[in-house]
Amino acid sequence: MRSLPVLRARRRPLPPPAAAPGDVLAETQGVSVRLGGNRQVLTNVDVQVRAGEVLALVGPNGAGKSTLLSVLAADLPPAAGTVRVHGRDAAEWSAPELALRRAVLPQSATLSFPFTVADVVRMGRAPWTAVRPEEDEAAVAEAMAATEVTAFAARPFSALSGGERARAALARVLAQHAPLLMLDEPTAALDLRHQELVLRLCRERARAGDAVVVVLHDLGLAAAYAHRVAVLRSGRVEAEGPPEDVFTESLLTRVYDQPVEVLPHPRGGTLLVLPVRQR
Repeated sequence: MRSLPVLRARRRPLPPPAAAPGDVLAETQGVSVRLGGNRQVLTNVDVQVRAGEVLALVGPNGAGKSTLLSVLAADLPPAAGTVRVHGRDAAEWSAPELALRRAVLPQSATLSFPFTVADVVRMGRAPWTAVRPEEDEAAVAEAMAATEVTAFAARPFSALSGGERARAALARVLAQHAPLLMLDEPTAALDLRHQELVLRLCRERARAGDAVVVVLHDLGLAAAYAHRVAVLRSGRVEAEGPPEDVFTESLLTRVYDQPVEVLPHPRGGTLLVLPVRQR
């Protein structure tokens, strides 16, 4: 008589404990990445993302910023080096466990089906379905209000403008309530008001104890809102630290191959990074 297979219940993923300020929630050590056959994209990169801080990844096009973000998110395995998420080797986490620990905003969001904005934001709650489903509606409403998309919650996502899509996609990430946020160029399609809104939200999440890593091209935004910046060039970290220490005219001129001026704002002292223009 054949014995019946034993069915084992799948273990429910548990959310992470609250992080203390300064805890390292994601890090790379000696990471190198090759793409497109044998093209070296990152070389021996060391980066830490800490609770309570906004880390901005900046650098010219092709410097490796988005690739580094994907590695930190455990979406792209490195060719060499170590990646840890919440103190554990990234490859050891299951997908449901990772979804409770980090939320990722890609550069662009496209959908093939006519989901409404509210549907898209609600997708961010999928990791919590078996954990805290009673919090879903409040989390979705809060995220839509924070990103100013509540007014068009019932509209199809595909009918939105580029900037509206970007904010709806960010709302999905915020609704996920992960303690580690990874945002790839979240301000690229946004107007001036909403660029500032997004970076204020990053600071608010950091103030609440989360860790935020964001890819930015606007050095002024990075200087105003990031606690630390990592400047990448040709797949290497050229400098890392507080913006006031890292953003020097000599470094930025060399990295971007463009003369720049770095000046304190006359009111408040926030750094202004300006290209040197010939009239």
